[in-house]
Amino acid sequence: MQTHSRGIWLAVIGTTLWGVSGTVAQALFDHFAVNTSWMIVARMLTAGGLILLLGALQEGRHLFDIWRDSHDAWLLLAFSIFGMLGVQSTYFFAIQAGNSATATVLQFLNPTLIIIVMAIYQRIWPRRVDTLSVIMATVGTFLVVTSGHLNTLSVPLMAVFWGLLSAIGAMLYTILPVRLIKVYGAIPVVGWSMLIGGIIFNCYHPIWRSVPAAQPLTWGLIAFVIIGGTLLGYLLYLASLRDITPTTAGVIDACEPLSATILSVLFLNVHLTSAAIVGTLLIISTVFVQAWGTQRTATK
Repeated sequence: MQTHSRGIWLAVIGTTLWGVSGTVAQALFDHFAVNTSWMIVARMLTAGGLILLLGALQEGRHLFDIWRDSHDAWLLLAFSIFGMLGVQSTYFFAIQAGNSATATVLQFLNPTLIIIVMAIYQRIWPRRVDTLSVIMATVGTFLVVTSGHLNTLSVPLMAVFWGLLSAIGAMLYTILPVRLIKVYGAIPVVGWSMLIGGIIFNCYHPIWRSVPAAQPLTWGLIAFVIIGGTLLGYLLYLASLRDITPTTAGVIDACEPLSATILSVLFLNVHLTSAAIVGTLLIISTVFVQAWGTQRTATK
């Protein structure tokens, strides 16, 4: 029981840090003139390097085992580009185009996308609980994007575009590395993919371009996004999986959009209509519906 409680708290803190870092990133983009592309490359290179450093201290030469199998190396490269870089870049572009609340909620559509993709891939009609989740997510997205009005968008079109791409990236981020993590562990896979993604994005926007001004508050917030919201967030969440099931961790993941939404409203003057709030709750609730369906199946 004690280890289970520890796992829950680790997951809560880790996922909340993700949500808070999104709100802090929005503040950096809106009020501190930090370039979004610079933030993406700095975050990935620094956090990826630090995670690999921790991995080297824990695993030594085994950190490089993943490169000895050519098939796994190519899979890691695909995950780095389409999963890790895909979700990290599109998420920050969604924040830049709109706000962290909308970006995080739209990214949270990824479990619904996984249901749809797996149903098509396996050629199996989704379970009733899966169908309910898809309907809830679709209605929720409509309410978040339009506030219930068919002829208008309540958020910028580019924010919707990047937010939906972020959900696709999060879906690939969830699906692609499953076998790699089982074989090599989470830290090598996350560390290498983040570093590789950062190196690739550095070709588009070198880290030495658009460096923020040397102001303590600006760099303190940047350090929080990189260290607190990325490094600690990932490590705490991964550590929680030793004590709780992935299903429980998935439910707790709802802390990310909730914390991002609450902080955006309180500190960044983001206004959410009642329809958008209902839509947000519908999207987040899909995780609880899935957890209920999984628990029900397990008890049969």
